[in-house]
Amino acid sequence: MNEFEASITDLSHDGRGVARIDGKTVFVSGALLGEQVRLRIRKRHRHFDEAETLEILTRSPHRIEPRCSHFGQCGGCSLQHLDAVTQIEAKQRVLVDNFARIGKVEPETWLPPLTDEAWGYRRKGRLSVRAVAKKGRVLVGFREESNPRFVADIVHCDVVHPALGPKIGLLGELVGSMDAAADIAQIEFAAGDDTIALVFRHLKPLSESDRAKLVAFAQEHGFAIYLQPGGVSSVHPLWPEHPRLAFRIPAGEGVQDVELEFQPLDFVQVNAGMNRRMMQRTLELLDPQPQDHVLDLFCGLGNFTLPLARRVAEVTGVEGEHGLVARAADNAARNGLNNARFHVANLFEDQRGTDWARKPWDKLLLDPPRAGADKVLEYLPHKETARIVYVSCHPASLARDAGILVNQHGFRLKSAGVMDMFPHTAHVESIALFERR
Repeated sequence: MNEFEASITDLSHDGRGVARIDGKTVFVSGALLGEQVRLRIRKRHRHFDEAETLEILTRSPHRIEPRCSHFGQCGGCSLQHLDAVTQIEAKQRVLVDNFARIGKVEPETWLPPLTDEAWGYRRKGRLSVRAVAKKGRVLVGFREESNPRFVADIVHCDVVHPALGPKIGLLGELVGSMDAAADIAQIEFAAGDDTIALVFRHLKPLSESDRAKLVAFAQEHGFAIYLQPGGVSSVHPLWPEHPRLAFRIPAGEGVQDVELEFQPLDFVQVNAGMNRRMMQRTLELLDPQPQDHVLDLFCGLGNFTLPLARRVAEVTGVEGEHGLVARAADNAARNGLNNARFHVANLFEDQRGTDWARKPWDKLLLDPPRAGADKVLEYLPHKETARIVYVSCHPASLARDAGILVNQHGFRLKSAGVMDMFPHTAHVESIALFERR
């Protein structure tokens, strides 16, 4: 028997309902906390099962009608059926639970959640492409929720930048008209303030006819087109000849903004509006002063480094990717900042012998990937560092590292809170302030 009735007692970290059937945990897609549902087991595992909702018997008061007609098929969003306030509350609960369970710490103050525009926010992403013979056309979109091997059959996306989201179907028509329809593997998109770039990953050389079709599409819709015939280093513009991707971010009240140029495959924060709000909160928490010397680890393009340079005596950014560091330095020069320095270093290896790691920094900013910063925290911060702001994309690694800072380095967790970088998904972005006791 694969069909059951069950009560949903929790939400999982990926936004699925959690039920118990015969003592075994079942993750139920499409179900919300507090609901009674009829479900079908889709996949069995040793310690848990996965299921889909067949019928909602008792409806959550927080359930809403998803805005997107592709919800439930497309795996890009998992929480469109949950109202916005409850989405944030669910993410806050995840952060609270991780601090208590993993870090065994609790902030003295919970920061109010940061939110911004919930639709059309996504300026960076990767669209899968697949020619499907049975459908007689090419599908362009995100992976299916129920089977990530397949591309969801979508024609629009409400969370993608509004200049691109309504045109997903047109991309499928474009690729379907090309000689290389079966050889386009993916299309990555990146939006600056004035330009949207599309990067076509193609497995074989493109014909002149295909190149002409891409140029015509770019001219009609106002996109910049890049080609990627190989690895990351092979990416190059097709049209226009010299496209420019850039975005501006505020350096704080009364302080001149900075502008960052970037390449289409560079890491940038997905949500431009939230990035600006996150910047404001980061500056408030770090409280940079004109005499401060600040270390910015996992600095990327200088997203935090350059706004900080407008406000402090010196800031040094450290990042593992050479290309990002080179562009961060170029951005500093372009913005007339001579007090921002950058270094290439693998921060998951011991760097305590470097000059920048030995320096007595007043303040420290951390913005690591999902793995967190525990390797760095083996030798930093020094006793001179009085304040740390930690921006996190993974609550479990933040909680672990918070425990290290509090229990091993003598800091107190002053405040923490969530930031809704990815509305309608279960992704939890957060920020925390640590002060020396």
